[in-house]
Amino acid sequence: AVHNLNNNNNNNLPNNDEVEPSCWVFGYGSLCWYPGFQYSKCITGYIKGFVRRFWQGNTTHRGTDEKPGRVATLIEDKEVSDDHNGITWGCAYKITGSTALDYLKQRECKLGGYIILETKFFPRVASYDTPFSGEAVHVLVYVATPDNCHWLGEDTLNNIAEQIVECRGPSGHNVEYLLRLADFMREEMPDVVDPHLFELEFLVLEKLNQRQIPLWSVMGVAPERIRRDSHEEIKRPPTFEFTSRIPERKLRCLNI
Repeated sequence: AVHNLNNNNNNNLPNNDEVEPSCWVFGYGSLCWYPGFQYSKCITGYIKGFVRRFWQGNTTHRGTDEKPGRVATLIEDKEVSDDHNGITWGCAYKITGSTALDYLKQRECKLGGYIILETKFFPRVASYDTPFSGEAVHVLVYVATPDNCHWLGEDTLNNIAEQIVECRGPSGHNVEYLLRLADFMREEMPDVVDPHLFELEFLVLEKLNQRQIPLWSVMGVAPERIRRDSHEEIKRPPTFEFTSRIPERKLRCLNI
């Protein structure tokens, strides 16, 4: 898969066996704010045909065997009817070589119970210094299915929020996972609506307040800030229409 993605996305590279293959990996959960691996670029955008749901259990990072936490996975949804149905926003990382993929295989597959799929990623913006010029690019994405042993499945938002408030694991509190993902969405895609994520955030914050649990006690150490869409000097508002590749021009008013 890495070899094929490299052929698709790096046609400008010299044809020589010493060049390490590279690929793009799409993150929609904790990878959005804590990738944990080295990468050369991070681009925001979306994939189609899936919606984000907190239906996957976790016992190795945000929960325990006795109290499994809830983390995000993708559920197929082919109805792309508005800004959130059938679309999941996140970010794609460009990685080179096998080190990052080995790390992700351990983190997402062996410990998390996810499988690897390949799909198309649509960038939020287009630029000269990326392979994105308006067309989609292939990415690897990690998805949990009902076949894995950690699967918790659908439940009411209130029950899911209650479970998130109750759970903590070796990587920190389950609340931190949810809130940092919501912060990522608001910071990077302020006009995008994700009802499942934001309603869970509201319920979790309400439950913390009712129990008088201070926010700082569940958030842990703030992760290093990620420079996303670094090829854009000015961050443009999210849109489903790709930006033009024609350089911007300024008009000057002359007093003639």
